[in-house]
Order: sequence, then C-alpha cells, then structure tokens
Amino acid sequence: MARSENRTMQMYQKLAAWPGGKRLFAMAICRKAPYFGTVRPQLLELEPDRCSALIRKRRSVENHIGTVHVIAICNGLEFAMGVMAETSIPSHLRWIPKGMDVRYTAKADSDIRVFAEVEEGAWENGPEVPVTVTALRADDTPVVEGTIHLWVTEKPQK
Repeated sequence: MARSENRTMQMYQKLAAWPGGKRLFAMAICRKAPYFGTVRPQLLELEPDRCSALIRKRRSVENHIGTVHVIAICNGLEFAMGVMAETSIPSHLRWIPKGMDVRYTAKADSDIRVFAEVEEGAWENGPEVPVTVTALRADDTPVVEGTIHLWVTEKPQK
C-alpha cells in the first residue's frame, strides 16, 4: 500500500499544513477515542511508523507527590501508538492492543514527550506487532519505556 492511500494520514497531512491543524487532528482523535482527551495530548510529529506527542504537566494529571501520574503517561503513550498505527497500517489490515509492558525509570516532574514507533515493514510480520514506546521529561531523561503489543489481522471481506 502506498502511504498516501491511508485516509487518516491524508487527513493529517491536509490539517497539518494549516495553523492549528495538528491540534484539530489531535482533537478529532480524542473525539473518536474520548479517554485520550483526559491528558489533552498535543501532536508534535507524525510520519509513517512514528508519532510523538506532548502531555503537559498540570494538576489534573499529577499524582500525590506532584509528578505526572504514570497512568496519564501510559494514556499518552497509547495515544501516540494509536495515531501512529492508524496512519501507518496497510489498508488490508486492522489492529487492536493486546497488552502493554512498561517500566517506570524516573520521576516525571515536567511536561512529558511521548513517542511510539515500529520498525519499517513490521506491519507485514504479524500477527503481533511490537510498538516501542518511550516517555521523556523536559531534560530528555526517560521516565517510562516499554512496548505496546498489537494484534494485527486481515480485515474481513465485505
């Protein structure tokens, strides 16, 4: 599949060309999957097989010690993974999360950048596709590292 055939990527490319377009795209994703909206993700970068977003440190995502709660970070990681998967997967395939393995490696005491990526060609190696996920604080220290496992299957014939 040519990447340009992916409707979600086409929508992103159209919107990203306009001021505020990435924000509108992220809002559309959060409308489709409302739980993502709880962390108000800001899309930073999107290309085939890779996505990054920003989770701002604010009171509603903090824990009792004033750092960004790891569940909020995992929500951001899943947002980045979902956007990356929707815009990268070949049109004849579909995906669903199968599990998440993460390690908490440092305190999240700043805004958090989340990243999700797969190796080139990973989509055709199913049925399970591992997505590498990382969350970095402002000083580039990793605060969460892990893998989200996707179950990838052929779309049913219509």
